[in-house]
Amino acid sequence: MTAANGFEDLLRSLAPQVLGTLARRYDDFGLCEDAVQEALLAAAQQWPVEGVPDNPRGWMTTVASRRLVDLLRAEQARRRREATVAAQLPEVAPGPDEHSWGDRDDTLTLLFLCCHPALTPGSQVALTLRAVGGLTAAEIARAFLVPEATMAPRISRAKQRIRAAGARFEEPPEHERAERLRVVLQVLYLIFNEGYTATCGPDLHRTDLTREAVRLTRAVLRRLPEDGEVAGLLALMLLTEARRPARTGADGALIPLAEQDRSRWDAAAIAEGTALVTGAMSRSGLGPYQLQAAIAAVHAEAADPEDTDWTQIAILYKILERLTPNPMVTLNRAVAVAMTEGPRAGLLLLEELEGDDRMARHHRFRAVRAHLLEMADDPRAAHEEYLLAARHTASIPEQRYLRSKAERLGGLTPGP
Repeated sequence: MTAANGFEDLLRSLAPQVLGTLARRYDDFGLCEDAVQEALLAAAQQWPVEGVPDNPRGWMTTVASRRLVDLLRAEQARRRREATVAAQLPEVAPGPDEHSWGDRDDTLTLLFLCCHPALTPGSQVALTLRAVGGLTAAEIARAFLVPEATMAPRISRAKQRIRAAGARFEEPPEHERAERLRVVLQVLYLIFNEGYTATCGPDLHRTDLTREAVRLTRAVLRRLPEDGEVAGLLALMLLTEARRPARTGADGALIPLAEQDRSRWDAAAIAEGTALVTGAMSRSGLGPYQLQAAIAAVHAEAADPEDTDWTQIAILYKILERLTPNPMVTLNRAVAVAMTEGPRAGLLLLEELEGDDRMARHHRFRAVRAHLLEMADDPRAAHEEYLLAARHTASIPEQRYLRSKAERLGGLTPGP
């Protein structure tokens, strides 16, 4: 790991700790988050030159709290109450070596706040990456290939919406906790998926996002070590990310699962992910992340594609479909059924999805259908489906792969 990566990892791990400390004390999430971002910037500029302080969390908390006092005073000045409030604010925060701020881990509380139901899924993702991940608006904008001028107001509006909703820096009441945790896990999985297969742009992977999703999910598991679904999600991420080194060639071209050099898979990540999902399934109620992780573990167990236990995978997908029915699960189950009962059986399952407008426009539906048609020895129909799939994705590596498949079947020239 380079020194730059070391600084980056330290700052990202400190961001939610310091933000939690300030938010608990001052109960103004928006201003506290702004102050922490300024402290992160100061640390990024000073620490590489001056060295990391003995108590980096204390240093960050002091800098952020002083900046927060300035922000609070400015806010109150605009409301014509500066004199009254300033008298109640501390002149300086505790010094960097004082431990009165405590060592509480507020990551889960912050995630609950960033995934507040008043926000759209896109805003939840952006705010989570900003407040809990410590990414700047520019970094988040680059990850999603939008201008910073677009992302910064989106984050600002999300903070305003949280304030307008009256949300406080505290964990949700017991009756809301399960649903809010479900949303948190969903947001973390969205971040991971965007990093593992970018929805647009020239690169297949964005490792900064997958890495951040894994780090944050580990933090949640530390808080909820007995939660089977949290463990299942982390296992799913690790088992999926383990394949990344083999997913692209030297030229960046996509390599499908069946053609990957499995010796390049990350054995340590596979071992950890398999142990996590095995433990989770043995001690808690079955959930969708555990089932998906179990499917990934079956793939990981096969030294060669021919050794894959497709029967077990088909059974797991059938259970998953009953537990959480949705078109993507049916799509994946169709592949497993095709591998166990033949391509026509898989295509028959896909017919259930034909009337779903979302799936009709989804490149993965078209790609799977093309693959099964090719398996069924219908190259003309497969060729057309591969071209449709290529038109429905904004990912350049996926476009190239799908067009190359069409070219092989129909003699067309691959696109750019």
